[in-house]
Amino acid sequence: MKLLWEPSAEFRRQTNMTAYMNWLADMRGLKFADYAALQRWSVAHLETFWQSIWDYYRIQSTTPVARVLSSHAMPGAQWFAGASLNFAEHIFRGRGDDRPALLAADEQHDLRELSWADLEARVASVAGYLRDLGVTPGDRVVAYLPNIPEALVAFLAASAIGAVWSSCSPDFGTNSVVDRFQQIAPKVLIAVDGYGYNGKTIDRVAELGQLQAALPSLERILLIDHRGGAGRCGLAGVDAWDQVVAKSVGSLHFESVPFDHPLWVLYSSGTTGIPKAITHSHGGVLLEQLKHLGLHCDVKPGDRFFWYSTTGWVMWNIGLSVLLLGAVPVIYDGNPGYPDQNRLWAMAERARLTHFGTGAAYLIACMKAGLKPGSDFDLKSLRVMGSTGSPLPEEAFEWVYNSVKPDLWLLSMSGGTDIASAFVGGCPLLPVHAGEIQCALLGVDVRALDEAGHTLVGEVGEMVVMEPMPSMPIYFWNDAGDRRYRESYFEDYPGRWRHGDWMRVSAQGTIQILGRSDSTLNRGGVRIGTSEVYRGVELVDAVADSLAVSIELPGGGHYLPLFVQLKPGRALDADIRTAINQSLRANFSPRHVPDAIFQVDEVPYTLTGKKMEMPVKKILMGVAPEKAANRDAMKNPTSLDYFLAFAASMHKELPSR
Repeated sequence: MKLLWEPSAEFRRQTNMTAYMNWLADMRGLKFADYAALQRWSVAHLETFWQSIWDYYRIQSTTPVARVLSSHAMPGAQWFAGASLNFAEHIFRGRGDDRPALLAADEQHDLRELSWADLEARVASVAGYLRDLGVTPGDRVVAYLPNIPEALVAFLAASAIGAVWSSCSPDFGTNSVVDRFQQIAPKVLIAVDGYGYNGKTIDRVAELGQLQAALPSLERILLIDHRGGAGRCGLAGVDAWDQVVAKSVGSLHFESVPFDHPLWVLYSSGTTGIPKAITHSHGGVLLEQLKHLGLHCDVKPGDRFFWYSTTGWVMWNIGLSVLLLGAVPVIYDGNPGYPDQNRLWAMAERARLTHFGTGAAYLIACMKAGLKPGSDFDLKSLRVMGSTGSPLPEEAFEWVYNSVKPDLWLLSMSGGTDIASAFVGGCPLLPVHAGEIQCALLGVDVRALDEAGHTLVGEVGEMVVMEPMPSMPIYFWNDAGDRRYRESYFEDYPGRWRHGDWMRVSAQGTIQILGRSDSTLNRGGVRIGTSEVYRGVELVDAVADSLAVSIELPGGGHYLPLFVQLKPGRALDADIRTAINQSLRANFSPRHVPDAIFQVDEVPYTLTGKKMEMPVKKILMGVAPEKAANRDAMKNPTSLDYFLAFAASMHKELPSR
């Protein structure tokens, strides 16, 4: 493992993790030699650990807690029974009038501020509007909004009154939005007339009519005139956002709800069926975000925290949660590569970001473009670089330290929508090694298991969580008997959470995520994670992106085609094929070399930026395209056309091995 960064003694001393460990020593008499000892204690004594998080962050409950954890069963664990609280109320505890509540930018506008006074007034007005409509705790309020300040206001208003929030980005296709929102029968839709992307305005007025017709539970639409098209709406039951927020309603009131009252509904990608409506609780999210953002991301009062996201990705929910810790969320709406790849780096300078987070694909794209943000921009405020969404290869780790900032803490993490947090990620007390996630998080008993359930060290296994976490879903909405919930996580290892990723845990406790285990590549009986193939392939300069799948053959063998997207102006030839095969053989093993290589115009991606390995595999194995993939849940739906044509011809030529 190549060491890239190590925290100085002064850096460690100033971290929130050190402050928490000192508190444990002073207030609980618990002393730990290092993070590894602390982590072992946190999973061996779950109730004591989570009680310490409750106490350390001074969680406010209007009713007494009966028990920290009623049962260790998964699913079915109940946390902090008896407690009553409100997530939004804890957000406003982080208020600081010496700093803005929010900084926002988009393709057309530089940074603008929203003060805490303005935020509170607007949240109070929208909350009053919802109450006047008869929205009560448990009713669903949904949003069709870009990543703009109004989205934060709307979420806080809904959660303040105990309504259940759910959002989709307006770049989602109408059918995709209906698939999500129909499941939860919303009472109110908050929407925009259009949004901007890549220098263009995309109108959404017609789509609003389609959504209204497809969602019979809707009673009102609250419309934001974001792109000057609201006057053309012409729908009944529509109120104007500007008129609502202009109405003064006095102070903001919060509805106290049980710990496990639903806070928001997030969704699985929906690329292979109706998206799962993953429901999280007020209390579970509150505790997890304080632990994750406060201790593992070292977010402090006054920090400026940015994570590129849309309102349809869980990182939007996580990003706004830094308000719990007194930090300032910085949001951006639009294409991160418009007008060029430097757009976000310029914003990092202007906003004086302390935390810059993004998907691994963005960092890889910047690396391939030869960007040197550290030379071109003033990033002296930047302390933490975050990456998630897919595995970050060693080369991208090194690019961050060579081209962004050498004294930066690079925080790679993996978790997701399912828990609105991470299982494995960063610790500011530990070193950073190329290609390695630093550690398992506190309170997370996560292991690599073989098929028999034995723990593996230094070998690839299934990522399995052995004990419950407060932010695990309380249920999937409208899931009778928890059938889909159980099928999603608990069938292969009963009573244990199988996440669906391959992982390798080193003897030192560092972690590599090796791709989705349900899209494993089988080579001569050896299971290979797709991330290794992508890393080897994309070392070849001509390659911009790639996708690999393993096709099971009738005779029990496997066929591994590799699909590559090349840089503009390049065409797949014998030299590029040879370079790809040599890179895979030299950097990994002969097993990683594909059976054939094909050029594609685009690699298919979901709207949340994940490669669509399983849908492509299903198409190539003969599954009907409408059952294999939902085009409305895709970033680039026409990219599937190539694979449909490929599947038709492939079966005529496949070897029967």
